[in-house]
Amino acid sequence: MNHLIDILTFTVEEINQLINTSLDIIENPEKYSEKCKGKKIATLFFEPSTRTRLSFEAAMLELGGSVLGFSEASSSSASKGETVSDTAQVVGCYADIIAMRHPKEGAPYAASLHSPVPIINAGDGGHNHPTQTLADLLTIKREKGRLDNLTIGFCGDLKFGRTVHSLLQAMCRYENIKFVFISPDELKIPDYLRQDVLDKKGIPYVETANLEDVLPQLDILYMTRVQQERFFNEADYIRLKDSYILTAEKMTLAKPDMAVLHPLPRVNEIAVEVDQDPRACYFKQVMNGKIIRMALIMKLLEVE
Repeated sequence: MNHLIDILTFTVEEINQLINTSLDIIENPEKYSEKCKGKKIATLFFEPSTRTRLSFEAAMLELGGSVLGFSEASSSSASKGETVSDTAQVVGCYADIIAMRHPKEGAPYAASLHSPVPIINAGDGGHNHPTQTLADLLTIKREKGRLDNLTIGFCGDLKFGRTVHSLLQAMCRYENIKFVFISPDELKIPDYLRQDVLDKKGIPYVETANLEDVLPQLDILYMTRVQQERFFNEADYIRLKDSYILTAEKMTLAKPDMAVLHPLPRVNEIAVEVDQDPRACYFKQVMNGKIIRMALIMKLLEVE
C-alpha cells in the first residue's frame, strides 16, 4: 500500500506522471467526475487549516467521492489521549484514504505504520508538506513550462517553513537548479538541508538578507509568512514578522516573467497591490493544489 509521507516518497517519474494527470484533469474535467464514486476520504486535522482541508475535500467531491473528518484536535479522541496510530486504525474502518495534518513531526508516518488505508501527510509541524509541494510543482510547470534550468528565491521564514523544506528537496532532483535564500539570520534554512541536501549534491545557492539585490536574477520568488505559531518568544516574532514585504515597487526590479508563489495564508508579506500583477500566481496555486490532490487521491487508491 502506498502512502505520501514526504515528497521524496515519489520518484521524479511519479511526480511527472501526477503533473500529466493534473493537466489532463484541467483539459477534461468531466472524464474524472465519477472516478472515486463510492470512495470516502477522512480529513484528520489536529491543527487548524482552511485551504488544505477544503482542498482535499473539494478534490474528493469532484472525483464523485465523499468526505468525513474533523478540523481540530479538541473535537477528536486525541483529547482523551488516543494515539495517532490508533486513530488511523479506527478511521481506516470508515474511509478508503486519510489526509492527516498534525503539529508533531512524524505523526503521519507513525499513523501510516498501522493504517489499513493510504495516509497522506497534509503537514506535520515544521517538517513537511508534500501536497503543497505538488501544488507548487504543478504551478511552476504551468507558469514556466519546465521544472529544470531555474533560479528559485525563497524569502521569509526558511527555518520553520515546511513548504520551503519540501519544495527545496523536490527541486533538487531537477537539472540546473540554483537557489537564493532571503531571510534574517534567525530564520535561515536548517543546517540539515544545507549539509545533507545542497552541499552533498553540489547544488549552487546564495544566502542574503536583501530581497531587492537578488530580485532581478529570479525565475521564481517563493514568499512565506513569518509563522507566529512556530515562535517560542513573542518579542522575536514581532521583531521579525515584517522583515520582507513584497510591493508593486519592488516588483519593477524583477524579470517580466518571474512567477510569485506563496503557500498562503498571507499576512502582510505581499502587498495586496501585487495581486493585480500578472506574475502573481498564489491564487492559481490554490486551484492547482485541488487539481493535483485529485490526481494524488486516484494514484493512492489505484484508480485508473
